[in-house]
Amino acid sequence: MLIRFVKLTIATEHIDTFKNHFASVREKIRASPGNLHAELLQDLNNPQIFFTHSHWETPEDLETYRQSAFFDQVWRYTKTLFSEKAEAWSVMKV
Repeated sequence: MLIRFVKLTIATEHIDTFKNHFASVREKIRASPGNLHAELLQDLNNPQIFFTHSHWETPEDLETYRQSAFFDQVWRYTKTLFSEKAEAWSVMKV
């Protein structure tokens, strides 16, 4: 299983928009083949910082999702809300 964290820094004026947008696409992400979990986390000390946390059966499942038209649409929109470049980590339990 692959676990993916993506750190997103959202412009202050777009925080509520971003939260609503994620809520509107979360179930579609969850419906992607190989997705086992998807959630949004917000930093306690800096409300601009969010993490998406997702679990994928295989790295190939994540890559298929990342190459999908749906992901392209979501990511293209989400990037317009950033105040800093996103960072991402793919990890596994040890």
